[in-house]
Amino acid sequence: MSAGTRVYVARLAGTAVFDPNGDQVGRVRDVVVLLRPQGAPRAVGLVVEVAARRRVFLPLTRVTSVDAGQVISTGLLNMRRFEQRPHETLAVGELLERTVTLRDGTGDATVEDLSIAQTRTGDWFVDKLFVRHRVAHKGPLGIRRRGDSRVVDVGDVTGLAGGGPGQAASLLLAAYDELKAADLADVLHDMGDRRRLEVATALDNERLADVLEELPEDDQVEILQSLETDRAADVLEAMQPDDAADLLGELPDDQAAALLELMEPDEAKDVRRLLAYEDDTAGGLMTTEPVVLGPETPIALALAHVRRKDVPPALASMVFVTRSPVETPTGRFLGVVHIQRMLREPPHQAIGSILDPDVDPVPPHASLARVTRVLATYNMLAVPVVDAEKRLLGAVSVDDVLDHLLPEDWRETDDFEDDSEDDSGDDSGDDSEDRAAAGGRRG
Repeated sequence: MSAGTRVYVARLAGTAVFDPNGDQVGRVRDVVVLLRPQGAPRAVGLVVEVAARRRVFLPLTRVTSVDAGQVISTGLLNMRRFEQRPHETLAVGELLERTVTLRDGTGDATVEDLSIAQTRTGDWFVDKLFVRHRVAHKGPLGIRRRGDSRVVDVGDVTGLAGGGPGQAASLLLAAYDELKAADLADVLHDMGDRRRLEVATALDNERLADVLEELPEDDQVEILQSLETDRAADVLEAMQPDDAADLLGELPDDQAAALLELMEPDEAKDVRRLLAYEDDTAGGLMTTEPVVLGPETPIALALAHVRRKDVPPALASMVFVTRSPVETPTGRFLGVVHIQRMLREPPHQAIGSILDPDVDPVPPHASLARVTRVLATYNMLAVPVVDAEKRLLGAVSVDDVLDHLLPEDWRETDDFEDDSEDDSGDDSGDDSEDRAAAGGRRG
């Protein structure tokens, strides 16, 4: 790599990473920098997302090219999961939108991008900041304009190391806009407490609800308790009722009761019903919002319902057929119709004519073990839950069962770690030496 290479990190995020053979091994998600008391911050490596949403560390000493929207590494990646160390800072996650003060006396500015440049010795440093003045001004027509933007040397500002007011998060969220909720949850979980709350607060209610459903319980509670009470209630309304009930069950009783009072009555009613059941029963596991239709519904309309974006994949695998009313608790439960069967029949045919007669529902007090056996016996992704009058109360999906069968900290552990050396084929060993050496050197 030639000396003098400069890369802007906001543009680098999402760039494909290739090995010397031209095979893509991942995508850049962030740049690891060391903020120093004296001198420019040193960039030491890239956070690269590889298979199974794993984030690993790629030292910049093993990057041979950053060119034309791609990063070329010298060899196979060390697949040990990246864990941020106390002295390390993530450029995209923690420096973008940080408030700094310009040394020329023109006031405060917000960092919108920063560049890392390679010196002749092969080291990388943060050298330029693209900043925007925080104070807006009025133009000649009286229209309020955004603050002026410009590129400054990193030495021309103070406050890059933080410690001031909280950061905004719009630029960071734009960089991660394409991520699925589970992937964004991983990003938030790896952030520091303060930055996690800043980013979570910047999400809209629907997106935050989706992300909360994928986070460990302690992160869920921390974020929800950091929100204003009215907004916390809105986010709970946007969550799946079973996930909202699980989260409320982790809160103090008085706080949970206050949030339930602020929720829309229909939404709160479903959550209250779920809170009445033990956690490890069908009633405690179920969602009250499966796809429920009457027997006279044409197949074409039923397929339109399961295609809705808000229907989880497991619940989209079948339609639950009941007498009116079709909102839980429904009229008498008649049976289920599998999506594969619907695809094989004429679209005008009524779903009541193709019910699966072999699927037996479970009562709300059924144990987790019984629900698991039913799912396995019938090879289903969801099982109906009915009361003594055969009214449909909800459905337990396989993902909810897995959440309870796996260890409580399964979202925070990674069994892939055990065989990472065999899978990666990398003989480079731990990245500790690379990072320690970079941290100890002086420019």
